[in-house]
Amino acid sequence: MRSSVLSSIALALLSQTARADTTLSIDPNSNWGTWEGWGVSLAWWAKAFGNRDDLASVFFSRNNQAVNGQTLPGLGFNIARYNAGACSNNSYDGATMVVSPNIKPSRQVDGYWLDWASTDPSSSSWNWNVDANQRAMLQKARANGANIFELFSNSPMWWMCNNHNPSGSGATDNLQSWNYQNHAVYLANIAQHAKQSWGIEFQSVEAFNEPSSSWWTADGTQEGCHFGVSTMATVIGYLNTELSSRGLSSFVASSDETSYDLAISTWQGFNSSVRNIVKRINVHGYQGSGGRRDTLYSLASQAGKRLWNSEYGDSDASGKSMYQNLLLDFTWLHPTAWVYWQAIDGAGWGLIVGDNDQLTLSSASTKYFVLAQLTRHIRPGMQILSTPDDNTAVAYDAGSQKLVIVAANWGSAQTITFDLSRARTAGSNGATVPRWSTQTGGGDQYRSFTDTKINNGRFSVSFSSGQVQTFEVSGVVLK
Repeated sequence: MRSSVLSSIALALLSQTARADTTLSIDPNSNWGTWEGWGVSLAWWAKAFGNRDDLASVFFSRNNQAVNGQTLPGLGFNIARYNAGACSNNSYDGATMVVSPNIKPSRQVDGYWLDWASTDPSSSSWNWNVDANQRAMLQKARANGANIFELFSNSPMWWMCNNHNPSGSGATDNLQSWNYQNHAVYLANIAQHAKQSWGIEFQSVEAFNEPSSSWWTADGTQEGCHFGVSTMATVIGYLNTELSSRGLSSFVASSDETSYDLAISTWQGFNSSVRNIVKRINVHGYQGSGGRRDTLYSLASQAGKRLWNSEYGDSDASGKSMYQNLLLDFTWLHPTAWVYWQAIDGAGWGLIVGDNDQLTLSSASTKYFVLAQLTRHIRPGMQILSTPDDNTAVAYDAGSQKLVIVAANWGSAQTITFDLSRARTAGSNGATVPRWSTQTGGGDQYRSFTDTKINNGRFSVSFSSGQVQTFEVSGVVLK
């Protein structure tokens, strides 16, 4: 009886070992597009901390940077999304902005168009001195290496809204019908002013933010506005005209729906003329592990449109949820860029924990270091290859003949072997494969090692539970 029990235990252990050790084969013939980059939306955190050079460095460069007594590896974001505000505290013709009782001051972003007296951006109806901190961070982002900029709106200016409340009005359109064109004029004038006065050229302009959602209410916690599909289509037409009439090269992106499934529905609701205007489909990643990423990719691909996950955030400070959802994007959505929502926010949400109203900073979350594994190594211009499983991203730099593999292990400890032998040249025998480690359960934050060698196109590495590692293999020629 005892011998039988021991034999059963031994067989179980052997079975676990067999399941734990994995070989992942890299497909050199795959190509899911050229990576445009990683980014962050400015808005609230930049309104609060936009004057901080250290934060600009830590988010937009790859330098090591001290922040609040902690030395961090810079994330190297190259995309900055600038928020066109909707708020102002002036009165005009007896009208004033209605303020939600639940919105924090840090989430009220100042807008430039104060009243409807004049569309002329040089008139007194416009104040180009507001929102100084967010503008400062935009400039600092560029100085630290950012090279792609997008202008986006959470809500039209308050006085364009039916209830004069830029937090929304639920499931009904809150943009006054007679202001459809003015919303486009507002954004186009900002884009023109940015080019002429700030030296910033927005690659794209987005007029909406999660427009099909119904949670943008008058007592909400942030700026927001519901748009029906037909209203979106009308505004998109106006925006395209206003950008073109100013001689701007900025194109229209749309529609930043909260989920993959809503993005599908909205895109299918546009007619061909509207689809022809939209040059890139933006979608947010708040559907988590759900939704038909594959369907949205197919629609974008068939229409010849680029596709971004233009906003992602979650409350899991470990970075596990973010990593898993991001890898699902790499596997099924195939975006060419990925953007985090707020770099500084409360515990869980912020990459660096902070309070945008109290202007206090704490430390970087584990999520920060998990994201660093991706952003510091998978760089703009690289070719994205197929993921050998849902936890592994692969990219290739043809110029330097470097293959980048980012992999995570969320189960029990195991050894993973990476097989590059299908490539024409799979590195040099005996060459060192640099690796970087983040242990989400405690331990390595972002630690480098030179203890791994490649032989016959293969190398093996031990992974603890909750460990994310990056590998850079030199001397690789795919085919």
